[in-house]
Amino acid sequence: MVDSASETEVIAASADHCFDVAIDVERYPEWAPDVKEAVVRERDSQNRPLLVEYRASALGRSTHYTLKYDYEQAPKKITWHLDQGDIMRSIDGSYQFEQSGATTKVTYALSVELIVPLPGFIKRRAEGRILHTLKELKVRCES
Repeated sequence: MVDSASETEVIAASADHCFDVAIDVERYPEWAPDVKEAVVRERDSQNRPLLVEYRASALGRSTHYTLKYDYEQAPKKITWHLDQGDIMRSIDGSYQFEQSGATTKVTYALSVELIVPLPGFIKRRAEGRILHTLKELKVRCES
């Protein structure tokens, strides 16, 4: 079963700056505590990450997964999907950036299907931690 969630934050920074922070995946371990390592395996012609291998903490264990990024709607939106992973069947996500004066409305959406079903209370706890990533992005963009 696919579980989906989304959240929106208003960030006191330009959309371009938010976009730049969001695609600087190799620095995620500096500000996203659950991301332990991010290694870019492939880049596009503009040097943006296309294929990224992650090691993260999830549900009390370490997980490995590789995401494929899509910049077709950049810089307004970045999307990604699972290329391969050890505990998930699918991951589809996006950041959408909407400039409004000196601030940017950023919407983070994520859908995940795990290989092993989890009880509801564990799913809700994991969802809260995942969506907290947007708050961490906000802090990073505003610092």
